[in-house]
Amino acid sequence: MTRPTPETLAHSARRARPGAGAAGDPDHAPAPRGAAPAGSRAVPAGADTPASPVRQPATAQVSGAGSLVRSLEALGVDVVFGIPGGAILPAYDPLYDSTVRHILVRHEQGAGHAATGYAQATGRVGVCIATSGPGATNLVTPIADAYMDSVPMVAITGQVARPSIGTDAFQEADIQGITLPITKHNFLVQTPDEIPRVLAEAFHLASTGRPGPVLVDIPKDVLQAPATFAWPPTLDLPGYRPTLHPHGKQIREAARLMTSARRPVLYVGGGVLKAGATEGLRRLAELTGIPVVTTLMALGAFPDSHRQHLGMPGMHGTVAAVYGLQKADLIVALGARFDDRVTGKLDSFAPDAAVVHADIDPAEIGKNRHADVPIVGDARHVIDELIAAVTAEHAAHPAADLADWWTQLDDLRERYPLGFEEPADGTLSPQYVIKRLGEIVGPDAVYVAGVGQHQMWASQFISYEKPNTWLNSGGLGTMGYAVPAAMGAKVGRPDTTVWAVDGDGCFQMTNQELATCALEGIPIKIAVINNGNLGMVRQWQTLFYGERYSNTELGTHKHRIPDFVKLAEALGCVGLRCENAADVDKTIEAAMAITDAPVVIDFVVGKDAMVWPMVAAGTSNDEIMFARGVRPAFDEDEL
Repeated sequence: MTRPTPETLAHSARRARPGAGAAGDPDHAPAPRGAAPAGSRAVPAGADTPASPVRQPATAQVSGAGSLVRSLEALGVDVVFGIPGGAILPAYDPLYDSTVRHILVRHEQGAGHAATGYAQATGRVGVCIATSGPGATNLVTPIADAYMDSVPMVAITGQVARPSIGTDAFQEADIQGITLPITKHNFLVQTPDEIPRVLAEAFHLASTGRPGPVLVDIPKDVLQAPATFAWPPTLDLPGYRPTLHPHGKQIREAARLMTSARRPVLYVGGGVLKAGATEGLRRLAELTGIPVVTTLMALGAFPDSHRQHLGMPGMHGTVAAVYGLQKADLIVALGARFDDRVTGKLDSFAPDAAVVHADIDPAEIGKNRHADVPIVGDARHVIDELIAAVTAEHAAHPAADLADWWTQLDDLRERYPLGFEEPADGTLSPQYVIKRLGEIVGPDAVYVAGVGQHQMWASQFISYEKPNTWLNSGGLGTMGYAVPAAMGAKVGRPDTTVWAVDGDGCFQMTNQELATCALEGIPIKIAVINNGNLGMVRQWQTLFYGERYSNTELGTHKHRIPDFVKLAEALGCVGLRCENAADVDKTIEAAMAITDAPVVIDFVVGKDAMVWPMVAAGTSNDEIMFARGVRPAFDEDEL
């Protein structure tokens, strides 16, 4: 087939706009959370701080829509993802002449997930736009997803005209009320002159403190009304003062416990990545010699290959990581929230451990597990100050000997390593596919996963050595996340290879965004792990429902409906298929050689593979299963 290229298929308006294709800065370094980036684009040369706006005329007479677009430009936004519609249409006219690149998605959910993927890959604020009513409600899932995973995103929605609000007008929905529980904050703009202030406040709220999504809902008549654009605005956020620097007394107490504990564990969450604290984490770990576990949201915060890394804890974590937490006498939680997928049955989790819990959000501390030493602060500052305090403790007192603790953990790592068995029926192993993908593509790529078995295998069998190379929907578990999030990540980091590892179920929810990728010149690569079923649901049916497979077979094996290769080609992509182990490497290498179009590989794998280890939902971590019917032999007396 003739492959589409950015030159032949890029949107004509995008080509006409000077600077519209410059997505992302060259070193792709995410902005630290404490730096409070003001927008999505790198700050221009000569700016005083990362939050400094782009230079703009002090005032100008424009429409409300013009004020909106000028505000986005002033905030440094380089790209937005969206779909026009009646209520938001006035904003699309000045956007036509703007330096802000607009990427026309095929579904508003795709716009939201693309904004999230952009934000996760770059550390900057992702922006999505939708119209009122169904356009806005289609953003609810990605907004909730961003809220659960603390992703900086601003969603801009059109609303019916002010006189029509509350009348059940055509395409009216109270999106402000709908999203109140799943946004960090939201706004209903009442006058055109307040647009610059509201946008500046939205970006500040989204990107500072604990990041999160902010909604800005703008009535159509406000967009059409005359306005005075004035920049920079004065922010009006009384009471919003995130605590960045921790209390010194709490730091000193945490350091004392860390140097005296005999079975300590550093429990690292996604907050460490968002704070840009990965280098400090490595220094702290090596200074103390304490074992490290990284949650699903924190993969890449600490190198998988590092001697002190035990792996991922939780429901499908490594045996060493799960038991390390379970038998610890001290847990130092950094930017983590004691999620149920990590703790298992909460009242049996780590019964002998004292807890140091550091988080920028005070509401997380003590929410699920009592903190003996609560520390409120940004993870970067917390870690830096812990390093200084631990160093002082070492100078005053010898640290506890961790040799016995490491002997026990190393024994577990040796006896219960991550692995898999080849399918007895000769089908292609999904674990083998993902393992080879990681080995061939390497640690510099960005890997984006959907939700389910393929997500867990991607977390287990790809080695994450660098921060911000693993994106997934952790808290909400959103099927359909991978394709649009990979699109957003590639837009934010155009020089980086981006692979989405998706399931055949997830892929069918949002694969229409591949048309966007083809037309906009966004060459992502998709590995569809096609087991013909809703794999994780089938696994639970196998284990807990007597192998009664109710409504989990998708037909992608038996009937090849859809045929993913033909579907990929219909959407302007290159489609490949691989059905046996001998062809895995050459198929991945063929995809890597294609750089001018999106690529979809249909990996047809066996339907009976399962994710192990596993802690069944609602059970104690003590009941972890290494494989079906195999519980680790772990003698309490050894500890």
